[in-house]
Amino acid sequence: MSQPGEDPSVKKLTRKQRRQQHSSPFSLDHVHHESEAIKSAHSSFLLTSLPQMATPVRLLVCSIGNPGPYLNTLHSAGHTVLSALANALSYPSFQKSRAHGNGLVSAGSEFTLWQSSSLMNVSGVGLTAAWQQFQKEGRGEDARLVVVHDELELAPGQLKVKSGSASTKGHNGLKSINGLLRGTEYTRIGVGIGRPESREPDVVAGYVLRKMSAQERIKVEGCVGKVEMELRRMIER
Repeated sequence: MSQPGEDPSVKKLTRKQRRQQHSSPFSLDHVHHESEAIKSAHSSFLLTSLPQMATPVRLLVCSIGNPGPYLNTLHSAGHTVLSALANALSYPSFQKSRAHGNGLVSAGSEFTLWQSSSLMNVSGVGLTAAWQQFQKEGRGEDARLVVVHDELELAPGQLKVKSGSASTKGHNGLKSINGLLRGTEYTRIGVGIGRPESREPDVVAGYVLRKMSAQERIKVEGCVGKVEMELRRMIER
C-alpha cells in the first residue's frame, strides 16, 4: 500500500538495493577520487617529461700579467688576449674598480672581463677580491671563474684549457692565485708564448719579460676566437 502523498509509480528501494547503490563503483565519491588521481598523474607526467630550466651561468674571466712598462711583454699575454676579446665583443673600455681588487673591469652581457693591475707574482690578492665581489653581485646564477695566463710550454698563439688544480709548472702568478683561493674550483686558459732553448731561470725570466715582436703579437691576438669559443662552451655546459 502507498502512503498518502506518495507517488505510486515510484517504488521503494529494498535494503539490499540501497546497499548496492552505496557500494556502486560509479558513486560520486569514487568518480571524484578517480578525477583527482588522473590530475595527479598528469602533473607528475608534466614534471618528468618537460625539460628542466638550466641555472644561468655567469663567468668572471680574469687575465694576469704585469703592469706599466711590462704590459706588452710575453708574460702579459693574458692581458693582450683579454683586451682583444673586449674589442671583438664590442665591450666597454676597461675601468678601474676598487671593489674588484683594484683591477680593470669591462662588463658585457655575457662575460665580465677583469685584468689584474698588480705584479704577476702577487696576482692572487686582487683576483681573490674580484672573485668575492663578483659572487656577491650574483642573483642565484652559477658563478664560475676563468683565468687567462701565458704558457711557456705552448707555441705562440696556441691554447690549452686546464683545471685550476693542475700543476702550475713554476708559474708564480698561478701559485699566488692557488695559495689564496684555497681549493676554489676554476678553469685556466693558457696562451702559448713559446720558450727559449735554455731552461736557466735567468734566461727564462729575460725571455718572458721582453716585449712581444709584431709577429708574436699577431699570433697571440689571433687566438681570441678560440678563447671566446671556449668561454661559450663553459656557459652552455
